[in-house]
Amino acid sequence: MSRLREMIKELCPDGVEYKKLGEIATNVFRGAGIKRDELTAMGIPCVRYGEIYTTYGIWFDSCVSHTDETFLTNPKYFGHGDILFAITGESVEEIAKSTAYIGHDKCVAGGDIVVLQHEQNPKYLSYVLSTDMAQRQKSKGRVKSKVVHSSVPAIKEIVIPVPPLPIQNEIVKMLDNFTELTAELTAELTLRKKQYSFYRDSLLNFSRDDAEVEWKTLGETTKSISSGKNKIRVVDGEYPVYGSTGIIGYCTNFVYEHAQILVARVGSVGYVQIADGRYDVSDNTLIVDVLSTINMKYIFYYLGYMNLSRLAHGAGQPLITAGQLKKLIIPIPPLETQAKIVSILDRFDELCHDLTQGLPAEIAARKKQYEYYREKLLTFPRKGTSARGAR
Repeated sequence: MSRLREMIKELCPDGVEYKKLGEIATNVFRGAGIKRDELTAMGIPCVRYGEIYTTYGIWFDSCVSHTDETFLTNPKYFGHGDILFAITGESVEEIAKSTAYIGHDKCVAGGDIVVLQHEQNPKYLSYVLSTDMAQRQKSKGRVKSKVVHSSVPAIKEIVIPVPPLPIQNEIVKMLDNFTELTAELTAELTLRKKQYSFYRDSLLNFSRDDAEVEWKTLGETTKSISSGKNKIRVVDGEYPVYGSTGIIGYCTNFVYEHAQILVARVGSVGYVQIADGRYDVSDNTLIVDVLSTINMKYIFYYLGYMNLSRLAHGAGQPLITAGQLKKLIIPIPPLETQAKIVSILDRFDELCHDLTQGLPAEIAARKKQYEYYREKLLTFPRKGTSARGAR
């Protein structure tokens, strides 16, 4: 950071100019709608607004979607260096998420996307637009509802620091080092998860001809399968209340005090977890209480292997029922085999999924480190005010 300090001292002795995006833009325009059934395997690359939230990070160099130009009556094109904003979303806190395109293809912007063209370093703009300062401006005045909107005028009003290009380039170089390391760790985690899935699927794929394996319904392997009943949570409760994907609150009185398998009944249908200790369970979650003669974690892993979300049914909010779970057919090998399978999968699960250790913890630590330096590197004294304290 000493080189950056020197550059700021030399090039911005009186501070850095802060400008509205509308001032630095050479063009700002909205994309045009691309329907889901207009996507094609081949054709011109395109981006739909939802992909900015789910697929693209600070920058991207190729599009995951394509369309046929003959479908488009008024296509809106973007190219290298352009910044794309998603101006429709489900969260005030994330509205107008942006990404920089650094590829070289001619691409099409879908509806609810704003494209900003400029003469700055595109990665610098994307980094600075991901800061807390920028997000506060994106969220300002937005009302919480099922769908949140922004607009071209609102995007133009966002104010950011615009140092000279050499400083932008240096900051990008430093932040790229953090994001590249996180990307490498994430790729490693993805590989480990694939290994985990491979071993899990291999270990749990039993033959019907295996004489040592009994095939039973899940109902036969459990004391009960029932829905939780908790609907009341309190701020200062002592005991956790489990919902469909984890702890959703606390209560003053526990109902259960032994380990059980929980399956999401609605919402994230089919998500499987284990609750232990003293706790209660919400009414959107099914409780699977396994017989003591069977290894509970073996059943837990097998239910994960089965992909229970495929059982979801019903209009409106899909769900699964206790009756469906009871009818599932489960292979039951000898207890010794169950224990071996659990031991192997526990080791992989700890490495891949435990948020307190292994790769996920390292990724989380690197992300915090990146966010710290991003905020530090992208906070400048304004031109015309005292530059004291500049890095």
